[in-house]
Amino acid sequence: MSALPQRVIDQFTAPVDAAPATFQARPDHVRPEDVAPDMGDLAARVRNLMELQQGRPLQLPLGGSLFDVVVTAAGDAARAVVSLMDDVQYDGCGPVIDDPERSWMCWLVPPGTSDQWAPSRYGVCLGRPYQIVLPQMTTADPPGAYWLRPCRGDRLVPPIALRQLLDQFQPGPVPHETLMGSLLSGTT
Repeated sequence: MSALPQRVIDQFTAPVDAAPATFQARPDHVRPEDVAPDMGDLAARVRNLMELQQGRPLQLPLGGSLFDVVVTAAGDAARAVVSLMDDVQYDGCGPVIDDPERSWMCWLVPPGTSDQWAPSRYGVCLGRPYQIVLPQMTTADPPGAYWLRPCRGDRLVPPIALRQLLDQFQPGPVPHETLMGSLLSGTT
């Protein structure tokens, strides 16, 4: 195995001076048309992360680079799907929110799933322009919505396996998409 090439530094030679750094003065006021279109979204995400650090519920936009959500009815059929997804996914099922007050389960799936999800009697997939209010990351029990399966940075629920199991176990009834969208975003 050959050694990697190395740069030889002569400690007796004076370094060459670099040109001084220059900065252009900018006005204190930035025109709205000069702001990148996603900066407002970035500011909202920073605020949301600050809320999360303070232990408050987190509201996030669906779609984009984070995730979409499949909403199903809760109950025995949905719990059977969660149990089987524990076997499908290495190290357990991806993130699932159980909302006992609405009798829903919210499955976090990869972004873009809502564009591919065909209509189903057993689950509705939402992406942009909807938002979701996530429970505190440490909330693992009722009352209120809680993480039936925790949200971890290394996984989401695989939508194809989820769809197959929903078709097999048929949890229902699925709430109407418009109502769901307004309730998930907290704008009832």
